[in-house]
Parts: sequence; structure tokens; C-alpha cells
Amino acid sequence: MSIAPTQRFSLLTYGLLLLLASLAFAACKKKNPHAEETVVFKPQPISPEDTIKYPNELITTLNRKNKWVDSVFRRMTPEERITQLMMIEVFSNQGPQHEEDVRMLIRRYKVGGLIFFQGGPVRQAKMTNRLQAASKIPLWIGMDAENGIGMRMDSAMQYPLPMLLGAINNDSLIYQMGAEMAFEFKRLGMHVNFAPVVDVNNNANNPVISYRAFGENKDDVSSKSLAQMLGMQDNGIIATAKHFPGHGDTEVDSHYDLPVISYGRERLDSLELHPFRHLIQSGVGGIMVGHIHLPKLDSTANLPASLSKPIVTGILKQEFGYAGLIFTDAMVMKGVTKYFKPGEAEVMALEAGNDVVERLVSVPKALEAIKAAIKQGRLSQQDIDRSCKKILAAKYWLGLHNYQPIKIENLYQDLHAPHAHEMLRRLAEGSLTLLQNKRNQIPLEDRKRRKVASLAVGGTKTTFFQKKIKEKLTTQDFFLPRRSNKKDIEKLRKELLNYDLLLISIYGPSIRPSNSLGFTPEERALVNELVRKKRCVVVLFDNPYTLNRLPDIHQATALIVGYQQLPAVQAAAAKMILGDLTPQGKLPVTVNQHFRYGDGL
Repeated sequence: MSIAPTQRFSLLTYGLLLLLASLAFAACKKKNPHAEETVVFKPQPISPEDTIKYPNELITTLNRKNKWVDSVFRRMTPEERITQLMMIEVFSNQGPQHEEDVRMLIRRYKVGGLIFFQGGPVRQAKMTNRLQAASKIPLWIGMDAENGIGMRMDSAMQYPLPMLLGAINNDSLIYQMGAEMAFEFKRLGMHVNFAPVVDVNNNANNPVISYRAFGENKDDVSSKSLAQMLGMQDNGIIATAKHFPGHGDTEVDSHYDLPVISYGRERLDSLELHPFRHLIQSGVGGIMVGHIHLPKLDSTANLPASLSKPIVTGILKQEFGYAGLIFTDAMVMKGVTKYFKPGEAEVMALEAGNDVVERLVSVPKALEAIKAAIKQGRLSQQDIDRSCKKILAAKYWLGLHNYQPIKIENLYQDLHAPHAHEMLRRLAEGSLTLLQNKRNQIPLEDRKRRKVASLAVGGTKTTFFQKKIKEKLTTQDFFLPRRSNKKDIEKLRKELLNYDLLLISIYGPSIRPSNSLGFTPEERALVNELVRKKRCVVVLFDNPYTLNRLPDIHQATALIVGYQQLPAVQAAAAKMILGDLTPQGKLPVTVNQHFRYGDGL
């Protein structure tokens, strides 16, 4: 099944840009089949004083009168208008009792929406149909799918994470990825993607954003997140920029505690707020406010931005003029629950100016606390009603006024379409970053008298990369598993030192990038020794920040960063080493004094 963009709102500039990009790419392919035309999405600059008034059809729909919205709203009780502002978490892999618990919340409390996490596409689609049938008003359904639905479920396409995308010079590919993600969302009956991440990651020690960011440069983050956002919203899915006002320069994970950002407006305006401004200007449908404490914006002790009226209402709504949907980050995170009790936290989130509270600890506690706050005058029914109507208007824009159940037939096949795999290949090939190539070691040629060892660091069996290399190069495969004993390491060391050339591929501990490679000091010492003593071609299939775990890596003869161990990336790396792919990627972050932002041969 192919994607047919609905073009819900007119963005002629970007449409023309994509057309020119595709024509340029076609012409470029005739000259060089491996070259990609550089395309950058550039919104017009705006100043902090500018306000944004309904920049597209989605934002306009959220803020104008609508007969369907009014008719649904009139039939809702005051309690149902409150619970319409709630989105609860759902898992399609936790069995019948979990589904019954969710169904009870839908029937009894009339919650407005769901957020799906782990499970599988077919199980989720069937579960969605059953839960929608139990709801008085069609549910809107979201997912944290920063790199596609494969981020959350099995048997689904997994696209690259933002750090890899940050290395790509062609933003139209990122737009296409956003369009593919929108197709998958619609095919699964989902409506809101809590993406893109627009945090500027300029802190190598950030434990929660890191590879989830496009990089450390605010303009790159703006253009690439804009491309992803437009790809989704042009095709009928609401995008959500996060985590306002910026989670990139923290060393605390807000899932486990409350990060503190000490900077004031001058620094935030010059860096962190930059991408948010540009996505607001371009009509992003949603913004998620992070659980981060900014004492120079709101000095209330231990108060996250998500619960701060000066930040949510004062800056985002009044100063920036944002008229879209405002979501809290998950209310179950320790960045909130460590300091504020369930119920009170949701009251404060609505006081602050959020429209939607998601992943609540307790729907009953939140509802009772919000009703009490209305009686006390802390909250007004008028504000509740305004957010409720905005959510109903979003459901109208999403087509939920004509709700149709998900068709299960051919679901798996539709979610693995050939054009999606082709797009993934182009993303992988466009991102590979060649950081050094001494003596033009790459491309490698098969030489009869040269002994080549292929070492998978972190591998236990022949990897996809090693298999692709063997298609053209004679190599002997070796492995350095995690937690290898000293005897095995020494035996491996002696064997490898007898080879003329070492092809070293480095893998993190899981399919997702890591903040630490997870190797022992002895394992890292072996890699460092090999790159010092031997002619080595090294490929890192992990977060570029992890290069710091190998202090001698800059002495490698050649070094490629692949960012992730996706099969498409491993295949692309093999093509580059064998001379079938021209390097195009640029490092999106500064790693250390040897490897800096923008590097790439």
C-alpha cells in the first residue's frame, strides 16, 4: 500500500522544495549513483516578540467554531469534559485483565485517549477496535514513536533515531520518513505521535536525550525536526514537539528525578527555545512540556516546567502565542511524583495551562482533585471546557467524527511495504560518517597476500556486517563478547596481532544506541591496543559519544560512525568499506577534541 499525502494544509514552499529536491536527486543520480542533494528545511526567522496566529488548517481547526464539536460537547457532563483531557497508558502484551482495567476506565470515566506502549501491531489493532467500541466518544490514540512504531512494538519497521538523522545532509529524506510514520500510524488507528524531539543535545553526559536528539546545533535541530513534523502532519497525524522548554543540557533523567537547568532567558532564547519557535511558526499541532526545573523562570521549589504557569501560560501561550495542543510529559515520571502527589499534580498541570495530562498515576484521584479545585476556584470550568473543545476539534481534524474500525486484513504486509525499506536504505546510506581515512585505506580491495581479520566487538556470532563484507573480501571472523575472561582476551590478542589488517566493528549492548558501550576495562584495553599497533578500519554501530570510551580510537587508520546497529546501517557500512558507497554524513555532535560537530570526509 502506498502513501497518498492528504495535504491537509497548504505549505507550497515546502511542496516546491520537495519537488526540486527530488528532481535534483534524480539528476544527481545520473552523475553519481551514491550522491544525495543537500536539502534543508528553513522556516523564516522570528523574534521573541512575534506571536503566531493560526499558521495552518490544523491550528485553525483547533480554535474555530465547529458544529460537530458543539453537538458532542453539549451532550457531555462536566465530569466527562474533565476526563476528556486525560490520556491513559495501554499495553497490547499484558493480557485480558489489563485490557479489562483499561475498558473500565473508558466506560466509567470516559477518558479522552490512550497511549500505546509495548505489544504487536495485530494485537494492538484488535485491542484498539474493542476499546473504541467501548467509548462514548471516539478515543484519540497516541504513541511515543520517535523513530516509528518499531520503537514500541515487535513485528514492525524500526526507522533510525534522531542522532543518525542528524548526520544526513538531505532533509527531504527525513520528511519522507515522517510521511511513512504517518501512514503506519493511520493504518494502526493512531492519531498523535509524541515526536519530534527538538531538544538541542549539547551535553555529552545527558542520560535521557542523547541519541534521541538530532544533534547539538540549533539550526540543524530546527530544520530536521521541521521536516519530520511536516511529513507527519501533511499526512494527517498530529506531531508533538518535545520537551519544552528544552531537555538537552541535563545530566539527570526526568524519569527518575527532577533535572535542574540553571540558565535564564538569555541562554534559553539563544539555544534551547530556538527549535520550538520555528516549529510553532510552522504549525506544529502539539507541544509536550518537560519535567525539568528552571528556577530562573519559576523559582517555586522543585516545580517542573510542566506544572509552571509562568512557563506554560506565560511563555508558551502568551509570549509565543501558541494556539495548538499542550501536553504534559508522562505524569507517572519521578520528575513529578517525587514532589507532588497524584491528583494535586494534575490540578497544577491544568492550572499551568496544559490541555492534556497523559499517563496518569490514578484517573479517579485526578478527577476528584480537579473537581475539588474547580469548587475552590483554583480551576475554572471555562478553562476546562476550552481545552475539551480543543481536543474534540483535534479529533474532528483527525477524522474521528467519521470513525471507522481498523481493518486487520493485510496489516502486517502493509506495515512492511517495499517503499519503506527503500527509504530506510537511503537514510542509512546518507548518514554514514567517515571521520578519518589515513593513507586512503578505504576502499578496501581483496589482496591475495594480505590477511584480514574481521573482529566483532560485542558480538558472539557472525554479524550482518561481517556477512556483507565477505561478499567481496576474504576475511577471518573473530568475536570479543562482553564479559570475556582474561584468558580468552589474551588468546584473541595474540591471534589478531598476526594479521595484516583488522576490520573492527563495535556494537552496543542492544539494538538501541547506548550511553556506554558496556565493555570491561580489559575489553576496552584490547581495542585500544589493536588500533595503536595495527592497521585498523573501525566501524562504530552505536552512539558517537561512546567513542570517548576508547581513548586511543583516534589512532585508527580509518574510522566510520554508523550510529545504530540496524541491518540497513550495517549493509551501508560494508558498501562504503568496499568502495560501493560515497561517504556523505557529518557528525551532528562534538565528541571530544579529535571528533567535532560537522566532521566527516
